[in-house]
Amino acid sequence: MPLLVTDAIVLHAIDYLESSRILRIATREAGVQSVLARGVRSSRKKFGSAIDLFAEGQAQLQTKPGRELHTLVSFDVTRARPQLAAELSRFTAANALTECVMRVVHDESAPRVYTGILDGLDAIAVAAPTETVAAALGALWRLVSDVGFTPVLDHCAECQTEIPDAADATFSHVAGGTLCVLCERHAPGGRRLPSAARLALKAWLEGGVGDISPLNARAHQRLLREFLQHHLTDGRELRAYQVWEQGRWSEA
Repeated sequence: MPLLVTDAIVLHAIDYLESSRILRIATREAGVQSVLARGVRSSRKKFGSAIDLFAEGQAQLQTKPGRELHTLVSFDVTRARPQLAAELSRFTAANALTECVMRVVHDESAPRVYTGILDGLDAIAVAAPTETVAAALGALWRLVSDVGFTPVLDHCAECQTEIPDAADATFSHVAGGTLCVLCERHAPGGRRLPSAARLALKAWLEGGVGDISPLNARAHQRLLREFLQHHLTDGRELRAYQVWEQGRWSEA
């Protein structure tokens, strides 16, 4: 079986039998992969240190064409990101991001997507509790864009009419972006997008910082979830995303 050596980051982990663990990892050379780390919970010889969520390093995978679960030969952790587990708002935001990565990224090389995942987790890791939502929204919208679903914001997604920055507009998930006044009449179910919200969304897509208040953060989370669910065809819920969106842990 060929050996793949690649940069990787842990997206999800579940214990398997007494000493092993099944991981979902994002890789620079082969997209998202499922791997079996045999003995990782009982021995550090092959893996150096504990492989936890969001850990980054160099992985060696023993792969076989047609197989969905590969073997993780070794994982040399270079960065653990403990900040993400130290604060609950960061942890739920990071979980929402990695869940979406597992749903929209496939098993093919996507270096730009991989770099975007790292940048997104790093942004969340240093964000203050009141800023984690904005940091995660930026990372998620850039992920959506990097995998090919960039929403149209500067003009009408149907007739191409320019929409000024100062104008409110209707955002249609079906059309793939904003609609002008005439076209919105024929697109029921769209959401009204104030000009400030559209400018924040544009800033995130361009790699900047979207300016949002805590009061409208939930509306941004809902808009993104609806956009994602429209493009996901398997019908499964985004459970980690919903925990992050609902924020019930912060109300306890």
